[in-house]
Amino acid sequence: MKRRQFLTAAGVGAAASAVAMPAVAQSMPEMRWRLSSGFPKSLDTLYGAGETFAKYVAEMTDNKFQIQAFGAGEIVGTFQALDAVSNGTVECAHTASYYYVGKDPTFAIPCAIPFGLNARQMNAWMYHGGGMDLANEFYAKHGLFALPAGNTGTQMGGWFRKEIKTVDDLKGVKMRIAGIAGQVMAKLGVVPQQLAGGDIYPALERGTIDSAEWVGPYDDEKLGFVKVAPYYYYPGWWEGGPMFHVYFNQQKWNDLPKLYKDICMSAAAHANVDAQAKYDARNPAALRRLVSAGAQLRPFSPELMEAATRPRTSSTTSCRPRAPTGRSCTRACARSGTRNTCGSRSPSTPTTTS
Repeated sequence: MKRRQFLTAAGVGAAASAVAMPAVAQSMPEMRWRLSSGFPKSLDTLYGAGETFAKYVAEMTDNKFQIQAFGAGEIVGTFQALDAVSNGTVECAHTASYYYVGKDPTFAIPCAIPFGLNARQMNAWMYHGGGMDLANEFYAKHGLFALPAGNTGTQMGGWFRKEIKTVDDLKGVKMRIAGIAGQVMAKLGVVPQQLAGGDIYPALERGTIDSAEWVGPYDDEKLGFVKVAPYYYYPGWWEGGPMFHVYFNQQKWNDLPKLYKDICMSAAAHANVDAQAKYDARNPAALRRLVSAGAQLRPFSPELMEAATRPRTSSTTSCRPRAPTGRSCTRACARSGTRNTCGSRSPSTPTTTS
């Protein structure tokens, strides 16, 4: 009797295992994706955040879900990354959405707008203020789904060949500057230029442009700007806390097993924290090295800062007519926090958090 009960129980257990094992296997299928970065491989901070995301996804799935990161230009260029995700050329990308304000100004809001939120406020809005849902409501119109995956903190104001003492000194200056910030600077007389990170130094060296903003001391040192444009201005009031995202093809995201979606969310959140921490740890020493190499730190004048705030309303509200979610994003962004310290009208010390 006991023998029959044992064999029956063993048979039931084996049957249950046979059912459970395929279910587990089905929830963790082997997948190979490609991620196109909007940044050059030389930047272990920006490009590195995409690699960090991919690494953690692989580790948390026992290498069953592998995402290979490619630098800007390896599959598509910096400004084609989101199109490549939308049309299915690649499954995902890691980039800055404000590169796409030409498509719709709303693309700037989940990344950075002039005198907008700082990094902590961006996290508060995205994770606890409904920002992620609002952003994805907008991104869905372009076949995308996004997760926050990096922030530089407040950026520097850029490298100039000549001193900028008054607003008039900006007139005719050809400046590499991205997003809505370019529209604001254009109203101050600047001729904005949109260039990928790897193209900035050659353009400065040849004199094709007169000025460039990129990120901050650590990244700017790697790209060598101090060799061709000695005046280093602060603060970067147009990027108080620019947030980068991992963008997924929406259909590909929808088709992922729930476990993989949860893992992607955790990996992106880790990359988001890690990127900011890297900048905070590495920028101070990089700034000291830049000054030793000849960088001349200069604050933007109170006059220039005041002038920059005046066109702010007309620039940011230009987001509104183009997309209903742009209105929602703008209102939510305004409710989420106060002006970032990068918006100080009389800066006295440079930022070292990039």
